[in-house]
Amino acid sequence: MKFIRRCLPLLALWTGAVLAAGVDPLTADIDAHDAQRFADLMKDGAVPTAAALQRGYLDGAGPGVKVFTPGRIRDAQHLAKAVANKPDVYRYAIRACLPQVPALRSDLRAIYLGFAGLLPERPLPAIDVVFGAGNSGGTASNDRQVLGLEVICPPGTTPEQFRTAMRGFFAHETVHTWQDEETPAALADLLLSQALREGGADYLATLVTGAIPHQDRDAWARPQEARLWQAFQQDRQALKGSRDDVNKLIASPHFRRWFVNCGSAPEGWPCEAGYWVGMRIAEAYVARASDKRAAIRELIELRDPAAILEASGYGL
Repeated sequence: MKFIRRCLPLLALWTGAVLAAGVDPLTADIDAHDAQRFADLMKDGAVPTAAALQRGYLDGAGPGVKVFTPGRIRDAQHLAKAVANKPDVYRYAIRACLPQVPALRSDLRAIYLGFAGLLPERPLPAIDVVFGAGNSGGTASNDRQVLGLEVICPPGTTPEQFRTAMRGFFAHETVHTWQDEETPAALADLLLSQALREGGADYLATLVTGAIPHQDRDAWARPQEARLWQAFQQDRQALKGSRDDVNKLIASPHFRRWFVNCGSAPEGWPCEAGYWVGMRIAEAYVARASDKRAAIRELIELRDPAAILEASGYGL
């Protein structure tokens, strides 16, 4: 009985850390209300105009669409053009994948329970499924992850492929809600910082889903890991030696070889191979750490990417 009384405050602290802010993993759900509002605008083969999208989708939209609007949807005119250019992409996602979303609730809760056990002090985000302008599968704010259905479910996606992709997004985007803005040390080492930001999220996704994200990219990268690391280090040093501002660095071929290149990756490469490099560094860092939970928290905070790389022993 004494043991139980001593443990009760700790249990209350753990429970409070999970439930006091954010979503309860036991009742987590996927809000597809705005996705359905969009789908209603495309009934009977309709291709909605900018005015229809403004009135029926953007006006009165929930927080997910609002998160997606500034850098992705942009405005009704931009969205209308994207839909008109590829209406069958949207129709397929509406027909084949939107009806599957409610069945993914149990996957989301399992992933959130995993995160609650791993990092009980971190609030779990709300989640929205929306339709965007075909340019983003997902993004995150401080308290919400938002997924773009037309990107996650392109024509030909099977139910199992959709489920696998959504599980990966549930886990990966959750980590992004916990990450702070880049520190000066991170910005000074931009390629490494981006690799650890995205690859760290992929690494944590493997812990709570039991699967490596983008297994086709993993299968391509592992046999040539040493060569990829050499190329990554060359591009990293080129960016570190530049005096250009961050926007110019992001637009440079040294950065675009590894990130922001889906549809324009180097010939024979999968898109965004930098995620994989960062995942491998994160994996090595945690494997070497005596306190693995502390190491995971350091990966999320990402105060000094170079120190994490050195401590990981990766590439030595």
